[in-house]
Amino acid sequence: MTQDMFASKEEYAEMADFFERWTDDSGNIKSAFVRLQDRLYGKENATLSFKSRPGISYSFRANVGKTGNMEGRLFVMVDIVDDDPENRWLSVCFYGDMITDPNEEGDLVPEGLLGEDGYCFDLYEYDEAAISYLEQRIDEAYRNSLALIG
Repeated sequence: MTQDMFASKEEYAEMADFFERWTDDSGNIKSAFVRLQDRLYGKENATLSFKSRPGISYSFRANVGKTGNMEGRLFVMVDIVDDDPENRWLSVCFYGDMITDPNEEGDLVPEGLLGEDGYCFDLYEYDEAAISYLEQRIDEAYRNSLALIG
C-alpha cells in the first residue's frame, strides 16, 4: 500500500489499522480484497479513500483526479460488508454507464451508487474467475473515467 495515493493520511492509517485487526476470514475474502486493491495501485491520477462504518461496511473507493469532489469521479467502490465480522464479503460497485457486463454477473442497482444507477458484484469467497472479471471491470471504469475528464 502506498500512502501517497490516499486522499488523507488519516484514511490510510484507518485502513491499515482495520487490516491489522482483520483476522477471521473463512472465505479468504481478505485476499480477494487485497488483489482488487492492488489493481488500483499505480493507476495514474487515481486517489483512494477509505470510509469506515463498523458493523455495516468498510468502503474502499477510487477516483480519478487528485482534487475536487471525490464522489463525482468515483470509478469503483469496494465495500467490505461487515454485518458478520467472521464472514465478511465484498460488494464491488461501478456506475452503470462506466462499465459493460458481458457475462451479466452484476446486479443493476437503480440509484444505488451515490444516487446514480450502478452495477454491484458480490463476492462471498475467493474466486479466481470472478476476481479476474472484476479486475477487467476496474480497468474499464478507470479508462472511461479518464476519458470523461479529458
